[in-house]
Amino acid sequence: MRKLILSALVAAGLTGASGAALASGGGEPLMKPEFSFNGFFGQYDKAQLKRGFELFHQVCSNCHGLRLVAYRNLEAVGLTADEIKTIAAERDIDDVPNDEGIVSKRAGRPSDKYIGPFPNDQAAAAANGGALPPDLSLMAKARVGGPNYIYSLMLGFKDEAPEGHLVPDGKFFNVYFPGNNISMPPQLMEDLVTYSDGTAATPEQMALDISAFLNWTAEPELDVRKSMGLKVLVFLAVFTALLYALKRQIWKNVH
Repeated sequence: MRKLILSALVAAGLTGASGAALASGGGEPLMKPEFSFNGFFGQYDKAQLKRGFELFHQVCSNCHGLRLVAYRNLEAVGLTADEIKTIAAERDIDDVPNDEGIVSKRAGRPSDKYIGPFPNDQAAAAANGGALPPDLSLMAKARVGGPNYIYSLMLGFKDEAPEGHLVPDGKFFNVYFPGNNISMPPQLMEDLVTYSDGTAATPEQMALDISAFLNWTAEPELDVRKSMGLKVLVFLAVFTALLYALKRQIWKNVH
């Protein structure tokens, strides 16, 4: 038990240090937008998650994959069963081999994981100047700062680098990217997409939406976990009160 407590304290200290860290070597403190899921009682905003998916599907999915998320999981962000079937069928995937060992293509199904834009990593790198676009399923967990890092990165592009900083051909300067030279060009421009709910697609709004969505892909159980945590705390509070009352009753005649 003592080791468990010490481990928890060390983990808490490391987490606190990571939260105050700079943007993974980018050199600037991360921006900290207000997300609905922040805080002990925070929960995902389903409308925001759906907007984030719309942005991912229309823009980000041209280069990035989401291989740990099944199409049917998108029901949790507000998509209907028919919408999911339509989206899954937009791309083809290898079918199982037939009796002769021949593999043909078939349209995606809701049970499939989100189908990436490239058949393999080599093709993805070749199409992007040698840089392999990372899969975004766990990006919010893979970077210090999580959704704050994603939000900052999306808004961190600058037209000009500081004096003395060399940006190689094919790279772009980003304040928050490690080393500041990133292969991905600036993505967010005014009205880049048209949201189905009519929300204005400003760069700040899109950065917020995609960051929330990618936090969901990395932590889809957040709402359930926080809800369960609250119930456990309420139970412990009531249980503690009952134990205290029982103790008073047992020892009331002892002087």
